[in-house]
Amino acid sequence: MSKPFLSLPASQARAIWLRAQRLDIAAPFGAGPGAVRKAVEHLGYVQIDTINVIERSHHHILYTRIPDYHTTDLETAQSEDKSVFEYWTHALAYIPTRDYRMFVPAMNRFRAAPPAGYATVTARDYAGLLRRIREEGALSIRDFKDEALVEKTHPWGSRKPSRQTLRWGFFSGDLTVSRRTGMLKTYELAVRHFGWRQRPRPVSDQQFAHYLINRALRSQGIVSVDSVCYGNSAAKAAVRQWLDAAVKRRRLVPVNLAEAPGLAHWTEPDQLEMPVTPATEPMTHILSPFDPLIIQRKRLALFFGYQHLFEAYVPPHKRVMGYFALPVLVGDEIVAALDLKMDRQAGRLLVQNWHWLTPARPALKAAIEQALDKFELFHLAAMDNGGAGRL
Repeated sequence: MSKPFLSLPASQARAIWLRAQRLDIAAPFGAGPGAVRKAVEHLGYVQIDTINVIERSHHHILYTRIPDYHTTDLETAQSEDKSVFEYWTHALAYIPTRDYRMFVPAMNRFRAAPPAGYATVTARDYAGLLRRIREEGALSIRDFKDEALVEKTHPWGSRKPSRQTLRWGFFSGDLTVSRRTGMLKTYELAVRHFGWRQRPRPVSDQQFAHYLINRALRSQGIVSVDSVCYGNSAAKAAVRQWLDAAVKRRRLVPVNLAEAPGLAHWTEPDQLEMPVTPATEPMTHILSPFDPLIIQRKRLALFFGYQHLFEAYVPPHKRVMGYFALPVLVGDEIVAALDLKMDRQAGRLLVQNWHWLTPARPALKAAIEQALDKFELFHLAAMDNGGAGRL
């Protein structure tokens, strides 16, 4: 007989998730490159994105949890400490280097059956690229002078065929991004970058499923099969087996949200023992649309009753909240969405649209204004600029 599911009020479910995301306390990871390592290890990954109307998402996500964050801290973690590396989760992301072997199976699958778009990469060209990096050191796409250019297949792509050859090396695991300057990536031999004699051995499917569950429990607190397997749907069967076994061993408790009794979730017993007490001074966070709290849209709607609209690719006349709206979390409630833009020439953070999701209150607006002041200072520091205030 299966164990009955415990019904949790939404307030308790949100408290568990926010605690797991480290959004309920200030500076949970400290400061400096070491804080970057701790944050990425705790969250499991930090998504990378090219949009830069404000500071790019990977820096924004880290700033949210590291108030004294500097963009150079991530550069140090990646290029000098080598505690994080880039690879694909549900999207391109920074991942803890300690978890590298969890992604070796994906690298091997790419090598065995690459997508059709890589058919133009020849064995001769690839061997030549590896030889050149081995002899000259790490290289970026700017170091390649392709004679015959091709049409772009993506707005942020390159007309150089060498880019696809570099990407082959990256996804197959022979190469790693040793340095990122803006969105310009420098590629190095993975074994040389990390100082390995050989690449770590791949994990089994069961080990990978266990890794996904532990990562989700650590960063989500309450998990579902979908939230564990976000971007890894092939692992669902193995994940379900692990969850069932963990319930039988009493390591996990099956729970439902009171508002959605038909959706199965699981959590660790000690999570249910922690009291839910409203903060006297709720924390305010301006979140990236790629933040781990926001990116799983269905989960966000279930826990917070908020359906985020990402409208960067929506025609301007059809947008509701703006090109790059950012959800604003105050305490355990998403209260507003702000469409922001950094005027880098003037050194000002522009509020292009302020969309309230709850009734506006003076104290609430004051808290958001204070968060915006800090957010602007973060951007000015990232620009190594000074001066002007927000419009």
